[in-house]
Order: sequence, then C-alpha cells, then structure tokens
Amino acid sequence: MSFKRHIPNIVTLLNLFSGCIAVIFAVYGNFVAAAIFVFLGIFFDFFDGLLARKLNVQSPLGIQLDSLADLVTSGVVPGVIMFKLISLAINAPEFNGNKNSWNSGFELEMLEVPILPLFGLLIALASAYRLAKFNLDEDQQTYFKGLPVPANTLVILSLPLILEYQNSDVMNAIIINKWFLIGLTLLSCYLLNSNIKLFALKFKNWKFRDNAVRYIFLILSVVLLIVLQFAAIPLIIALYLILSIVDRKNIN
Repeated sequence: MSFKRHIPNIVTLLNLFSGCIAVIFAVYGNFVAAAIFVFLGIFFDFFDGLLARKLNVQSPLGIQLDSLADLVTSGVVPGVIMFKLISLAINAPEFNGNKNSWNSGFELEMLEVPILPLFGLLIALASAYRLAKFNLDEDQQTYFKGLPVPANTLVILSLPLILEYQNSDVMNAIIINKWFLIGLTLLSCYLLNSNIKLFALKFKNWKFRDNAVRYIFLILSVVLLIVLQFAAIPLIIALYLILSIVDRKNIN
C-alpha cells in the first residue's frame, strides 16, 4: 500500500487539528490565537487538494474528510466567535477596548443561557449545509455557488481582530452592536447557501484578458489590505461578490 495516497489526508487532518485548537481558543475568548490557527487550517485546506491532484490520489474518502475538517475550522469556529461577540454586545454594550473583557461577556451558569447569542451558532449550521451540498454538486469545478466557508470565516474572524488592533470608536460601535451581529449572521447564512455564482481563483493561463476579473480582484485586495488592514477583509469579500455578479456571464 503506497504511503503517498495518505499524504493529502494527513494534511487534511492537520486542518482539522488546527480547527480544534482554534475552537478551544475561541471558547476562552482568545480570538487572536483562534485566528492564527484558523489561518493555518485554511492553509492546510488549500494544499490538501493540491497535493491530491499532483500525486493523482484523489478519493471519495478525501472529499468527505476535507468537508468534515472544514466544518470545524470554517464552521464551528466562526459560529463560536459570533456567539461570543453577541454575548459581549449584550453584556457590554459600550465597548471600552479592554482586552480582558473578551471572556467576561458570557458565563455559563447551569442552564441559564441567553437565547440571543445562540443565533451566532447558525453560522455553523449553515456552513454544514453548504458543505454537504458542495459534495453533491458536480457543477462547482470552475466556480462556486454561494460564498465558500473559508471566505465567510475570514469575515467573522476580522471583527475581533479589528476590535483588538485598530481601536476605532466608529468601527467598535458598529461591531459591538447586537443587531449588526445578528444581521451579519443571517446574511452569512444566506450567502453560504445562495445560488450566486462566484469565480474561483483558478488560472487556466496567465493572460490578463482571460483572467481580468481575478487580476483586478487580487490587486484591489492587496491595496485594501495595505490601507485598511483587518478592516479590509469584509470589503474584500464584498468586492468578491460584486465582481462575480458583474462578471457572471463569464463564470462557468
């Protein structure tokens, strides 16, 4: 039995391992560490499929394992983070930038759990549904139907990072608003399972004419990141959606 057929699955399990660690950090309110392990998991998620294709060892097991790993890294983690953020918004409506307040927003005492923060976990449910649909959809080879779960995760992860590092009263007030967070949760659930066709960052060649929308997206994304830092991430995903809709006739 060749060892190389197991290499992509080992990388996928590293994605899952990273996601499990990120869940632990997210539960304890350490969103920076959670973000680091989610980014690491997304890195492994990118390379497991690439390795499977390069080694020519794609398998149904690998496809299922990949989705299970993504469910944790890009489903459970953003759900827990949104749960914690809504809890913080309810218990600390006037966020003062105190880093020690992350874990004070919610305390589980017996079964007295506030209902509103549980809305954040809808992200995990919507991510699971999207991943299950993706596994059964044979059309999504050159494009995505609905927002990919890693992209949605980046949006959710950007919120605590903006609070932690950018210290803007305006952005803090928007993010630590329970209705904004609930609205974003519902929007995320819709986009994950919508029928909107979104281009994939797969280049068949390097010609600008054939990949104009991809080059424009990448260039604008770099500029936004340099100028706005973590606050650029939601704008980059919005740009991704807008460019896909504008260029929908060329997505196939």
